[in-house]
Amino acid sequence: MSNSILCAVDISNGNHDLPVLKRAAQLAELDGARLDVVTVIPDFGEGWVSGFFKPDYHDEATKHAQEALVALCEEAFGPELNAKVRHVVATGTAYQQVLDVAEKAGADMIVIGSHTPELRDYLLGPNAARVVRHSSCSVHVVR
Repeated sequence: MSNSILCAVDISNGNHDLPVLKRAAQLAELDGARLDVVTVIPDFGEGWVSGFFKPDYHDEATKHAQEALVALCEEAFGPELNAKVRHVVATGTAYQQVLDVAEKAGADMIVIGSHTPELRDYLLGPNAARVVRHSSCSVHVVR
């Protein structure tokens, strides 16, 4: 039984993660668990790369990601359930941030999508595979 479920999505995939969100909502409803949804944006603020971006780029990117995440969740859940969901935007490497957010939130389960694999990562996408390997809680992979 889960008390807290974390669903990881990539907002850059458009509506591709709607089935992942819907499955996470079903699992949360079954257990009466809290549902958190996370998306991760890359960190361009380190080293010489940061000089190519405006000083407030990260804040703007985070704001845009938050708006897109809330909109995607509202499409998947509807406004009533979406109002109960905690929307998290993290910055860094996707799989590391998903694992960090899950640990900090005390998640009992992570729900993540397995996107169409390329030849080099045939079974799971690289982030999903790393989350499965390194998570200290259960991981539900949606294909």
